[in-house]
Amino acid sequence: QVVESGGGSVQSGGSLRLSCEVSGSIFSLDVMGWYRQAPGDERELVASITKRGRTNYAESVKGRFTISRDNAKNTNAKNTVSLQMNSLKPEDTAVYYCHVQGTFYRRTYLETTDYWGQGTQVTVSS
Repeated sequence: QVVESGGGSVQSGGSLRLSCEVSGSIFSLDVMGWYRQAPGDERELVASITKRGRTNYAESVKGRFTISRDNAKNTNAKNTVSLQMNSLKPEDTAVYYCHVQGTFYRRTYLETTDYWGQGTQVTVSS
């Protein structure tokens, strides 16, 4: 299960923090990240973080956004990935989606797959 929270409306220059909780029978979460999609545009990567903490950011958000993750200590606890967004601009307005790639326990085997959250709206007004 992938559940996002933290979207909303803010004025230009403001801050928001998005959070995403991933739960279930997790063997490993290799990459966790955030994508966004504005009306009429394709979905684009905003930031991602590997299980070893390596981060990757879109050029447009470098220096303003920070991604972080908290790895659960057992297979059925929740893992979280957060996106701290500062100095927000109107062009950051979009629906933000949490995305995870990992390996999950099934009844008799492990499955490597990915999941998307339902999306959370971020609106930045000028």
